[in-house]
Amino acid sequence: MRALDIEGAWVLEPKVFPDERGSFHEWYRGTEFREATGYDLTLAQANCSVSRRGVVRGVHFSDVPPGQAKYVTCVRGAVLDVVVDLRVGSPDFGRWEAVRLDDDTRHAVFLAEGLGHAFMALTDDATVVYLCSTGYAPKREHGVHPLDADLGIDWPAGVTPVLSPKDAAAPTLAQARDTGLLPSYDACRAHYRRLRP
Repeated sequence: MRALDIEGAWVLEPKVFPDERGSFHEWYRGTEFREATGYDLTLAQANCSVSRRGVVRGVHFSDVPPGQAKYVTCVRGAVLDVVVDLRVGSPDFGRWEAVRLDDDTRHAVFLAEGLGHAFMALTDDATVVYLCSTGYAPKREHGVHPLDADLGIDWPAGVTPVLSPKDAAAPTLAQARDTGLLPSYDACRAHYRRLRP
């Protein structure tokens, strides 16, 4: 696994073994995952979403603690997966980083609690599978508008974004910060220390 530029995010770039039958790859090995991230991946929920081209899901995040770490891969088609640092006080606050996830390279992204997550489907029937450290809890789940001009995510040109009503109504980054909705960097770091002594 390789650390991304945003603290608390990593990308897995596995070796894929193709042959006449198809392909094989390992997308999770506990020892290597822990060595790279300092985490033991706790699985509380597994999700699968199927999206048509242009669908944008996110930017989603959860209250910290407990937050929700995610390990994400695309098993069919392709998506542009985006990690956003939403932790108020972080040196990377407001920065985002994008990784293409697809059914060819088989890359996966891991993001720690407090980071925001979004993706855009680049193909029809893009199928994303993600493992979550905590279960869905509606009162702790929040979003930031993925098309916020100040956030400035560079979504692919020529693809019309399709948002759910909930994501379309999400606050901008500035609004979320000003209303105290975002997690604090200090609270996230304290939480990380408890999880990874």
